[in-house]
Amino acid sequence: MAVQQKITVTGNVSDATGPLVGATIKIKGTSTGVVADIDGNFKISAGPNDVLEVSYIGYITQDVKINNKSKLTIVLEEEKHSLNEVVVIGYGTQRREAVTGSVANVSGDELNQIAATNAAQALQGRVAGVLMTQTSSKPGAEMQIRIRGQRSLNASNDPLIVLDGIPFMGQLSDINPGDIKSMDILKDASATAIYGSRGANGVILITTVKGMQGSPAKVSYNAYIGFKTVFHKYPMMSGKKYAEMRKYAGLYTNSLDESDDTDTDWQDLFYRTGITHSHDVSIQGGTQGGSYSFGAGYYHDEAVIPTQGYDRISIRGNFDQSVGKYFRFGLSTNTSYRETKGSNISIYNVLSMSPLASPYDENGNLKRTVRMPLDETFVLTKSVAEDLKDVWLNEDKGLGSYNTMFAEVKCPWIEGLSYRVNVGLNYRTAKNGVFTGTGVNNTNPDAINSASVQQDVTKNWVVENLLTYDRTFAEKHHVNFTGLYSAEQTTFERTYMSGRGIPAEYFQYYNIGSATDEVSVNPNNQNYWQSGLMSWMGRIMYTYDNKYMISAAVRADASSRLAKGHQWHTYPAVSVGWNISREKFMQKFDWLDNLKLRVGYGETSNQSIDPYSTLGALSTRPYNFGPASTGFLRGYYVSTLPNEELGWEYSSTWNFGLDFSLFGGRLSGTMEYYVQNTNDLLLSVSLPATSGVGSYMANIGKTRNKGFEMSLNGVIIDNKNGWTWDAGVNFYVNHNELVELASGATEDVGNRWFVGHPIDVIYDYKKIGLWQEGDPYLNILEPGGNVGMIKVEYTGDYNEDGTPTRQINQEDMQVIDMEPDLIGGFNTTVGYKGFDFTVIGAFQIGGTLISTLHSSNSYLNMLSGRRGQIDVDYWTEDNTDAKYPKPGGIMSSDNPKYGSTLGYFDAGYLKVRAITLGYDFAKLKAVKNFGISKLRAYFTVQNPFVLFSPFTNECGLDPETNTMSNDNSTMAVTMEGYTGSHKLPVVGYNTPATRNFLFGINLTF
Repeated sequence: MAVQQKITVTGNVSDATGPLVGATIKIKGTSTGVVADIDGNFKISAGPNDVLEVSYIGYITQDVKINNKSKLTIVLEEEKHSLNEVVVIGYGTQRREAVTGSVANVSGDELNQIAATNAAQALQGRVAGVLMTQTSSKPGAEMQIRIRGQRSLNASNDPLIVLDGIPFMGQLSDINPGDIKSMDILKDASATAIYGSRGANGVILITTVKGMQGSPAKVSYNAYIGFKTVFHKYPMMSGKKYAEMRKYAGLYTNSLDESDDTDTDWQDLFYRTGITHSHDVSIQGGTQGGSYSFGAGYYHDEAVIPTQGYDRISIRGNFDQSVGKYFRFGLSTNTSYRETKGSNISIYNVLSMSPLASPYDENGNLKRTVRMPLDETFVLTKSVAEDLKDVWLNEDKGLGSYNTMFAEVKCPWIEGLSYRVNVGLNYRTAKNGVFTGTGVNNTNPDAINSASVQQDVTKNWVVENLLTYDRTFAEKHHVNFTGLYSAEQTTFERTYMSGRGIPAEYFQYYNIGSATDEVSVNPNNQNYWQSGLMSWMGRIMYTYDNKYMISAAVRADASSRLAKGHQWHTYPAVSVGWNISREKFMQKFDWLDNLKLRVGYGETSNQSIDPYSTLGALSTRPYNFGPASTGFLRGYYVSTLPNEELGWEYSSTWNFGLDFSLFGGRLSGTMEYYVQNTNDLLLSVSLPATSGVGSYMANIGKTRNKGFEMSLNGVIIDNKNGWTWDAGVNFYVNHNELVELASGATEDVGNRWFVGHPIDVIYDYKKIGLWQEGDPYLNILEPGGNVGMIKVEYTGDYNEDGTPTRQINQEDMQVIDMEPDLIGGFNTTVGYKGFDFTVIGAFQIGGTLISTLHSSNSYLNMLSGRRGQIDVDYWTEDNTDAKYPKPGGIMSSDNPKYGSTLGYFDAGYLKVRAITLGYDFAKLKAVKNFGISKLRAYFTVQNPFVLFSPFTNECGLDPETNTMSNDNSTMAVTMEGYTGSHKLPVVGYNTPATRNFLFGINLTF
């Protein structure tokens, strides 16, 4: 009998992008096996001629002959039906089948199917329960991100972003989407609790591209160039229609600059064709026991509005290296420089111009201004804006540098035990410079010039100490423990200065101190704050036989933003999972690959209020007396009261999930239901004027979010005669409700908050039609009103004879919910040999869209003939079925009475975001001979069309919002009787949506 001598075999298991954590390595034909560590490394004792069976869920199992080798490098190939089985869960990774919380994953390849300024735009419609809303459609603008709705009234609702393991203090636009390997979104409290108060609104984990140990250098170049045209011009009246409407209204006659035989399309004179292009170069590889990746990118985006644009230069690098068996260290850096220009150029003047006025004088030269019946407006065309680009500026310049260093040591005496320290050092600066030259955008050619400059600097450091124990016992018991102690501090500084009368206009905003008039350093525009957070956390995850899983965590945070004695808060999280499909009684269902039930409960807290809110505030006020030599005296007054009891706003969440995979991975998906209750809302409480103080911050109020989410992915055709067809769809519904307000109040009309309704609502009259000839009670409900005016719903009482007891007044204003009934997205890819064809889109059912263009907010739907007019179907004696009121009817502040109600539309739509056709040349022999491993060319059309949108069907515009209501380019949403202070997403007169045509290439060698 011969006894085979054992040898120690070490190795690394990875896929095409990096190590595979938790891959299983078994000696074939035996039960002996090990699991790869966080770096994909493993060590096993085996015979020199044994065969190792290497497997990982979602990858093709591979048999590797040892052949007396002591070191192996194994690269697994991903199955096409994979559910992307490895996800980042925060302070570690986990196989998807073992995940018990609500975690969604989107790969970098999926994100880059849409060319976008930042990853948030590419993420739109990809993940159920994650809503991306444009704050502005100008180049470089950020997206508002909401994970499972809005919780807080005053504190931040923004999710935490974690970049390569360290909380990120920048914005998503600072990160080049091409550098992202994957994004993992933690949605429920059982998953986010390990991040404490910072994860109260969900967590987005971003992992950047890294190299692989021992692999040769790989160079990649990805680029595209595109052209942008207006999706649809704002629907302004032609000269003929406008002249007819003005005469019918009978309020205004043509000015000296207007003529009924003139038809000027001011938008045609203003727009340009925008150009966008992107270039990314990277090199990745590995050394013995280490890996590296370096890259650089340049992104340029021009708007269709002249001089508006955005540029970003990004540089990233990371490496990690093992030293011996037990020590590893590394560094990751991400630095970007960005410039946004042209925010001062607004389309409003263009839209408000009368089409009956010509921009040219009798000699064919552009006029400086155009007069309308009551308005004289500066002429703004493409050539005018470009000629003024050096004396009419609004520039934002910023630099962000985000750096992470780590060191990790494994305990040689206790297998699976390691200690790691992460250090994050971050710096971000933003400078906004504004200059308006003499007479620019002013009817007075001698109007004095002005300039301002604002500088923001944010500095942040983070230190995290992590103790991890990860071990598998008896092949069935897997235990992972993570302990954390961390501290961080953020410092913010702002300086602002303005002046008028800059002596030399080439100074622009760079020498405001030389101004001859009104040099101002307003104390209300200066700012400084510093805040800190200290935390500890413990989490344990246990899995038995890949069937039963439990995860439990406890987190405690202390925030400097809250009052003494209320700064610490501790909260738990626990979740369990059951892989039902692994039970013996399920084995007969061979069509069922995976069926897992998840239940989780967790608590999180929110402290995202302004620092020093507990201390109250003093404000300054100038007085009209004082020494002539020093100017007016300035005094102080209490504007906000202190609150020594201010504590945490906290939420508790129940999450129920079901994951499934059928027919060999041909159909897979996830269903989830959640309920989240938020208590002790951080709310600024208004005080009566008699108190002499405006407000104070307090813990008052409750909200609730509950919803359902579903994601489905299917392989319709699986490589049949060269054809493949994959498709995916996700949809969700979220119901947000304000449960309680301060002092038991049921409403706060001034802030538009109503118990029993969502946080953001419309509070206005309800339009039910137009008054028609013969309608009863017109004289009672609308004394002095006219036929053809807007008819709103009366909610008052009636007399015995059926007549209303009063006229319409503010008592008839109603709460109108804006929430959609369903939101979702879809994607599908059809492939044939080297060709691929992809369609990506989104949809929404129900909800209310606010168009400030059609309402009273924009003064572009006045129906009076005073200035430019949106083309609408208005009431006349021959057109009584119209939607819009009679021109020249009863008015309110130059608009039709109840004109705000004209801006509400059904928000439903189905939108195709991108269509891409590509071809992969890498399989061609001539290409392979050049050492090229990937060569793909593609053509993409973005925003090609919209279907099933009542708003688009009426006016042709994109139904997705293009601004927040208090954006500088559009007016606040004003209801009859009051002005809302909230930021509501609306369609306004911002930079118009575009249809983009892109040509790109992906090259790797």
